[in-house]
Amino acid sequence: MIPATRRKFLKSTHAEQHKKCAQLLRDAYEKLLNQKEVSFDRYQQILSWMNLDPFEKQDLKEIANRYHWHLEKAGRFLKEHNLLPSLRTGDRTPKTDYLPVAIYLDYIRSAYNVGSILRTCEALRIGSVHFSEKTPFVDNEKVARTAMGAATLVSCYRGTPLSELPRPILVLDTSDDAIPLSNYLFPPSFTLVLGNEEVGVSKSSLALADTLLEIPLLGAKNSLNVACAFAIASAQIRTQFKIG
Repeated sequence: MIPATRRKFLKSTHAEQHKKCAQLLRDAYEKLLNQKEVSFDRYQQILSWMNLDPFEKQDLKEIANRYHWHLEKAGRFLKEHNLLPSLRTGDRTPKTDYLPVAIYLDYIRSAYNVGSILRTCEALRIGSVHFSEKTPFVDNEKVARTAMGAATLVSCYRGTPLSELPRPILVLDTSDDAIPLSNYLFPPSFTLVLGNEEVGVSKSSLALADTLLEIPLLGAKNSLNVACAFAIASAQIRTQFKIG
């Protein structure tokens, strides 16, 4: 004879069965997250009633994935982050000093791009930022707002000639003569030039350049947004100059 509990469960709809499984996994997930003892016996029993294989992997990520699978089978959909560990928010104490690197903004017109560059520069502690005369400075409202406080945490200078900044001068742009970013060994100190969104680095800056660097692209587009390109370059720089 089939026990009453199992008989009642099997009379429920397919969606209701998977919903019950999802509830059990959510409870287990929250207990594990709080370092409490967890038993999967009930869940494994229900899987056997549903003629499903036992659930072997019981780490947080696998439980979250399995939870969303049951929700899908039940016809319910939640945001993918619904069962993932909480993420860090808010500011924190910096892990390291800035690198002895100068970032030169060569007539970048967009205040939003400038603000994003400042935020990346602070987040990865890349160096000081030097503004050409026609680039929106940190007193620009849009720059400050996009930088989200980073404008006051990065050393920023206006009007310093590129010729007076540390050598070598590296230009990040697209060129058949450029070295792929991932192949370049960065020196302890240098200047990285970022160019205008439409026309790239100016001829006067190119004339001072020691090396051209580019991000190898695989698609139809010839270039990336300057703030995005700087973020990629910053990450590459930090692979060589470890944090901490």
